[in-house]
Amino acid sequence: MIDRQKVVLVDEHDNEVGIEDKLEAHKNGGKLHRAFSIFVFNSKGETMLQKRAEGKYHSAGKWSNTCCSHPAPGEAVMEAAHRRLKEEMGFDCSMQEKFSFIYKADVGNGLTEWEYDHVIFGKYEGKPNINKEEASAYKWVSLDSLKKDVEEHPENYTPWLRICLDRVIEEFEKGD
Repeated sequence: MIDRQKVVLVDEHDNEVGIEDKLEAHKNGGKLHRAFSIFVFNSKGETMLQKRAEGKYHSAGKWSNTCCSHPAPGEAVMEAAHRRLKEEMGFDCSMQEKFSFIYKADVGNGLTEWEYDHVIFGKYEGKPNINKEEASAYKWVSLDSLKKDVEEHPENYTPWLRICLDRVIEEFEKGD
């Protein structure tokens, strides 16, 4: 059974070093833990963003990539990615990990995200069926317009999206 209230603590090489309660891993400056960020693209080269639901424990109401979460203990990153994309956005698609990075960011409410983040690209043409407990809205945007809006209004976006966007654009432009 998947324990969604726990995260996998890792070292700077993504080696598991422990398990922690999700909320506790984000308190007191945070503990480095495994995460993933999915960017789904359509054939026009647009990426699907989600607006995080107002009830989220951090970064509520901010625009973010298509889906982001943490693998549960014992769950592979890609397995978790497919599970969470279905749970949050109501669809699944082919996906491939493109890169990973570590970041640390204050996300408000006394919480810190300190993540070893696996960045995953997917392809999809349809409409999502969003879970309103996870996301309040979605939109397709070009990477150019996203970059411009993030530069002009960074406060509207999650920290991890702002931090990895240039690398996402670079990897997208490389193609498959």
